[in-house]
Amino acid sequence: MTEQTVGALMRKHGLTLTPDTPMRDAVTKLIEADASAAPVLDEQGALIGVISQKDCFAAALHSAYYQSWSGTVRQHMTTEVTTLNADTDLVTAAEMFRTMPYRAFPVLQNGQFHGMIDRADLLRAFLAFG
Repeated sequence: MTEQTVGALMRKHGLTLTPDTPMRDAVTKLIEADASAAPVLDEQGALIGVISQKDCFAAALHSAYYQSWSGTVRQHMTTEVTTLNADTDLVTAAEMFRTMPYRAFPVLQNGQFHGMIDRADLLRAFLAFG
């Protein structure tokens, strides 16, 4: 397991959002993609944040109280993002999932956003390993 890397396992072509995405659209896309979180990228494709299902609850509660969705991803995203490098081995990644509250991590390669990995991706790899 220590020879395999996060870069070989991550999803490269998943959901991404922009900071100007309306929150209702962001929630819809997260649910449709069955994603616990999505990277937020700027116009150049650089990672500037992550929006998780948990982050969406403030906007969802607002919509319940006022019967209207408001705000954008920029207002609700997490900007201090914990990431994994593409060359991180799977055991180290599993330890990060075990000790941190996150359900998914953005993956960087050479400092650039490269994909996402979530708990299920990693657990599937452990099952396949034996």
